[in-house]
Amino acid sequence: MNEKIERLHDVMQRARTELARVIIGQHDVVDRALVVIFTGGHALVEGVPGVAKTLLVRTFAQILGCPYARIQFTPDLMPADITGTHVFDMKSQAFTLVKGPVFTTFLLADEINRAPAKTQAALLQAMQEKAVNIDRETYTLSQRFTVFATQNPVEYEGTYPLPEAQKDRFMLKINMNYPERDQELELGRRSLGDDAPETILESGRLQPVITEENMTDLRHTLRDIVVHDELLAYVVDLVRRTRDHESVMVGAGPRAVQALLHAARAAAALDGRDFTTPDDVKRMLNGVIEHRLVLRPEYEMEGLTVDEVVRRIEEQTPVPR
Repeated sequence: MNEKIERLHDVMQRARTELARVIIGQHDVVDRALVVIFTGGHALVEGVPGVAKTLLVRTFAQILGCPYARIQFTPDLMPADITGTHVFDMKSQAFTLVKGPVFTTFLLADEINRAPAKTQAALLQAMQEKAVNIDRETYTLSQRFTVFATQNPVEYEGTYPLPEAQKDRFMLKINMNYPERDQELELGRRSLGDDAPETILESGRLQPVITEENMTDLRHTLRDIVVHDELLAYVVDLVRRTRDHESVMVGAGPRAVQALLHAARAAAALDGRDFTTPDDVKRMLNGVIEHRLVLRPEYEMEGLTVDEVVRRIEEQTPVPR
């Protein structure tokens, strides 16, 4: 393993350690969030209230030395509330740009499905091009710009489903579940003293593991992780099978191939390897594919889930040796 990949693995390990001081349990969630950050993608985070979705993003921002902003999506939120607008300054007698919260590095789009499509669409250009148009002017965002969008999986009253084009721009869907009993006990103990997760985060006791500027170099390091032709073909076959499955109305597109390859590389880096394996692909498959599939109504009525479809596709696709 070369020196650059060793450094990337070391940074990921130290990030895990620092996060564990605030986020109790949720190890798979933390790893998937690291995959998203170090591949330059975006994440759709789904979980019931109180499982530390917001805390996770705030903690990542602090330990990776990045600016952070949060937008609470509501039905009356306007696109300009996200991107910003020009305001007339009486003193200078000129229009000046008041930048919106999108001008940051880590953006938490909280309860994104509570805003209508017009407002959700304000994020599309930023997520794809890392730029926004304001009053016919184009403004460049940070090249490390990352969106973590949250939604509640059980409360759909007063919500607006995300368009397929927008869901496709999220590299991974991350499901955050309730903690185990021993983890919840640990949370209770910490909350009674000075080691409560929020207290640790706000007290500045966390140690940044890198600076924002170093993140770009670390992302480029993933290019040194080998993906053999057989594994590339395996990824393509998995994604293509989602379009041919009898229960699927809308399958995953070419962007899913890119996302799965990048995610597999990052998964290899998490394990300290300079090559990818089929297990890396399988580990990331559900997170990459789940939110991109639309099942046929008759199969949904029969109780078939996207998870089950992805599992069947994985079982039916020959694994390279």
